[in-house]
Amino acid sequence: MDFQQLADVAEKWCSNTPFELIATEETERRMDFYADPGVSFYVLCPDNGCGDNFHVWSESEDCLPFLQLAQDYISSCGKKTLHEVLEKVFKSFRPLLGLPDADDDAFEEYSADVEEEEPEADHPQMGACRCKPDYLNVFCLIDWCREEYSCSW
Repeated sequence: MDFQQLADVAEKWCSNTPFELIATEETERRMDFYADPGVSFYVLCPDNGCGDNFHVWSESEDCLPFLQLAQDYISSCGKKTLHEVLEKVFKSFRPLLGLPDADDDAFEEYSADVEEEEPEADHPQMGACRCKPDYLNVFCLIDWCREEYSCSW
C-alpha cells in the first residue's frame, strides 16, 4: 500500500476518534497525531503497508508509558494493518483522553457463568500463537487472544 493510501486510512480513522492527523512525511513514512489535552504520538509505516513492523512512539514523556499496550500488540504474532494499530493506540490512550475503558463492560459480560472447557479433539487449533506478551494483563490478554489468535499457552 502506498503512503497516500495509508494517510487516507489514517484520516478516516481520525474522523471517528478525538485525534487529528497533524503531519505526514512521505519520505520517512511518518504520520503525526494529536488530541486534546496534549496527547500526541506518531506512527512509522512499513513500505508494504501491512505487517508487524509498524512503529508507534511519542515524544511526550507523559504519553509514552501509555503506548506499551500498542507496542506489545505490534510486536506480537501476525500481521497488522494501520487501522488495527491505530485502534490499539486509541485504546491505550483512553485514560489520558478522559474516556472510560472500553473493556469494563466486556469483562462483566465474559466473566459471568464462564466454564472452562477442553478443546475438542476434532477442532485443531488453527494459527495457534507461540508468542507471549511481555506482561500479563488479564484484560488485555483476553482481548488480544479473542481478536487475533487461538492461544495455546
